[in-house]
Amino acid sequence: MFRRVYLDNSATTPVDPAVLDAMIPYLKEDFGNASSIHHFGQRARAAVDKARHQVAALINSRANEIVFTSGGTESNNLAIRGVIEASDLKSGHIIISTIEHPAVKNVSEDLEKRGFNVTRVPVSVDGVVSVSDIKDAVRDDTVLLSIMTANNEIGTLQPVGEIGSFVKSLRPSRRKIWFHTDAVQAAGKVPIDVSEMGCDLLSLSGHKIYAPKGIGALFVRRGTRLHAQNIGGRQERSVRGGTESVPLIVALGTACELAAGSLSSEAKSLLKLRNYLEDSVAVSIDGAEFNGDRANRLPNITNISFRGVEGEALLINLDMHGIALSTGSACSSGSLEPSPVIRAIGRNEELARGAMRFSLGRQNSIEDIDYLMSHLPNAVETLRRLNPQTATHAK
Repeated sequence: MFRRVYLDNSATTPVDPAVLDAMIPYLKEDFGNASSIHHFGQRARAAVDKARHQVAALINSRANEIVFTSGGTESNNLAIRGVIEASDLKSGHIIISTIEHPAVKNVSEDLEKRGFNVTRVPVSVDGVVSVSDIKDAVRDDTVLLSIMTANNEIGTLQPVGEIGSFVKSLRPSRRKIWFHTDAVQAAGKVPIDVSEMGCDLLSLSGHKIYAPKGIGALFVRRGTRLHAQNIGGRQERSVRGGTESVPLIVALGTACELAAGSLSSEAKSLLKLRNYLEDSVAVSIDGAEFNGDRANRLPNITNISFRGVEGEALLINLDMHGIALSTGSACSSGSLEPSPVIRAIGRNEELARGAMRFSLGRQNSIEDIDYLMSHLPNAVETLRRLNPQTATHAK
């Protein structure tokens, strides 16, 4: 029986009904501008303030350290460009990893064109950056370190707490190194505590945690100066100009509160589904290679390369059966190149092109995995028969 199964929750999540319910009053009767001083404005301001506390609670920060943005990309840009421009630096050294999201990788490349040096620290075959490599990469002119909390394609968790401790240890003896982490995929999936992580800046995005697209947040540790990238009014303490979207901000706050309240139980549920999926693939499909650390990762992501198969062809085949997943980052969709993340962990071009990301969400069930497995083995086998040159490698 045909059904729709959505297994691309790392690209975006459906809006939670409770989040939608929380938004609606601010699209209707409580429509005021949060910068206005009259009754309507004050109702909106109270909602924004509440949401700021809800977001802060998810990551154990102060409410006044939260800046609302349009999403993860803007948060990453505001963090990286903002801290450098606030320091009036024309040159310097930036450290990132080889598996950063395009919103970090590409803005670093842009700064490189403007005179900054960028070191791209490699990851292991398990997709984890080495703290010792980070230490070795630091130079006298290093000004910024940006390492993601969890990778968006293979789900591997990075040692951001250890990195934060190292950066903090340098500060009494040298010029400040700012530490930013992109936590867009990790937030709401694993516990996040900015005090324990020691980061100065941390990026979040609403549509990865069951809020709508178009809303995100940036944690800015007290004492961290940013140069605004949106020049306008004095909203968000003059860090991010523009009239606040109260409905979206309320949605993000509600989503963060829901995530905080169900963090442990949801992680257990997702882990159970992920393990069931991986066990099913291992038993049913020869030539399947699992990518990334099998233990140190998010509970909802599994990335699997199928030998002798082009990922795009497999995606299209499964979509015809109502199954949605991806070959990698949604922000790289349309690229003809194999996943740079899969190549960064040492996989060859065949495995990189045959990599598929299965990302689970709170709406998924065992029945969804069973439906997937009723089509996935046949799809892989069909595509291998159509590609006999590579099919022999699947054995």
